[in-house]
Amino acid sequence: MDRRDFLRLTALAPLALAADARTPGAPATGARTSGFGLSGAEVSGAEVFGVGAAGAGRSAPPPDWARLRRQLAGTLVLPGDSGYDSARRLFNPAYDRIRPGGVAYCASPADVSACLAFARATGVAVTARSGGHSYAGWSTGTGLVIDVSRMNAVSYASGRATVGAGAKLIDVYDRLARHGVSIPAGSCPTVGIAGLTLGGGLGVVSRKYGLTCDTLESVRVVTADGRLLTADATHHSGLYWACRGGGGGNVGIAVSFTFRTHATRDLTVFFLHWPWSKAGAAVRAWQSWGPSAPDELWSSLHLTRAERGLDVLVVGTYEGPKASLDRLLAPLVARIGTPSSRSVRTTSYREAMMIMAGCASRSVEQCRRTPREAFAAKSHLAYAKLPADGVRRLVDGVARGGRHSVLLDALGGAVGRVKPAATAFPHRAALYSVQYYAEGTDRTWLRGLHGEMTPHFGEHAYVNYIDPDLTGWRGAYYGPNAARLAEVKSTYDPDRLFRLPQGI
Repeated sequence: MDRRDFLRLTALAPLALAADARTPGAPATGARTSGFGLSGAEVSGAEVFGVGAAGAGRSAPPPDWARLRRQLAGTLVLPGDSGYDSARRLFNPAYDRIRPGGVAYCASPADVSACLAFARATGVAVTARSGGHSYAGWSTGTGLVIDVSRMNAVSYASGRATVGAGAKLIDVYDRLARHGVSIPAGSCPTVGIAGLTLGGGLGVVSRKYGLTCDTLESVRVVTADGRLLTADATHHSGLYWACRGGGGGNVGIAVSFTFRTHATRDLTVFFLHWPWSKAGAAVRAWQSWGPSAPDELWSSLHLTRAERGLDVLVVGTYEGPKASLDRLLAPLVARIGTPSSRSVRTTSYREAMMIMAGCASRSVEQCRRTPREAFAAKSHLAYAKLPADGVRRLVDGVARGGRHSVLLDALGGAVGRVKPAATAFPHRAALYSVQYYAEGTDRTWLRGLHGEMTPHFGEHAYVNYIDPDLTGWRGAYYGPNAARLAEVKSTYDPDRLFRLPQGI
């Protein structure tokens, strides 16, 4: 899931699902307000992360920004230009202090190639940006930001969707819905499709249809040397493999994706709240129930401490009628107890995605203007159920002072039926993902609880919830796939033009 929008959407759930709200309910932030980054992203959660520093250690002429501007069909925004302050901002205002040397809004792959040639010639660092949701702020930098948001077309033909790398998730869902199809993706409305896909792509229908990258059939990438390559299972297959879970900005800048779509049908969306006294029972029951449910049922458990107090929520989507969902929910409810609030609604696939984006009462245009919020985050992937001590530590950790949340998102289903080495995303055997979110920029609570939970969850993390604190990030993000990613990197970016603080 994502963070802020989704947690925020949970507070709106009684309004969104009023058609079947049996008792009033409430709670708090999440998709990157909490959305599902899944994200995410997610984003990722993580956008087209990228950072490059060309020509380290060798002299280069001073950057001729005016010349670059003349070469672009798009727009180059420089300090002092009108619009610079908005052009340099990411979704998270925590990174507003960063001032790029220039922001290039690329209109075509040729613009991206020209920007990379500029970086190679001048030594200016490059950073790729799609939606600007990088958790660590790594979709900006002090050099040249290559922004692909104007390459945002979404088209559909013969079961395939072709999506520009700058498309936001809300527009992908909206435009594909006109054809009665969709792709599995995240929930935060303004996350870019590029970062989500390149890092894997957890989402609210992943258990049924797989990760976003699992439906990727081909990707067009501008590599460090300026070439535009189309990578698929038979052409540049190593690059194609890396673009399915290897994280953005490591081996090139993606400019478009072709996905296999699925036909949409109505979804039943549900929100169940319990008082905090049920938090331990909810964790114990959900971690056995959620990851083992039928593929059609995806769910997330939220433990939240917000302004209104502590809350326990299970939210999810089900591809089927309400009556069938009620039967599937019964064992969970029996183990936890009667919810204090229960909201269930069957609606169109498109409307379900709007609800999951926290946009149930808003238009698509309004959803594109999701308010910016400062946050900090960390993650785990759970390969085994928490024992009693782990459950207690998690619940006690959320109950500590502050405004924060922990989200457990069910995996399994279609996600787990792909072999760990088939794509760069390695966490196929995980039962669920874990997201830790704190309002503001203080990471004290995050580091404390994450550290307490690591002995239980292990050193596993999701690259689209990129974490600047991690030291063993290669193993945490990529596991045994890290070595092959390094080989792909050496093939397509031997001089390391693209340089992330946590870059292959």
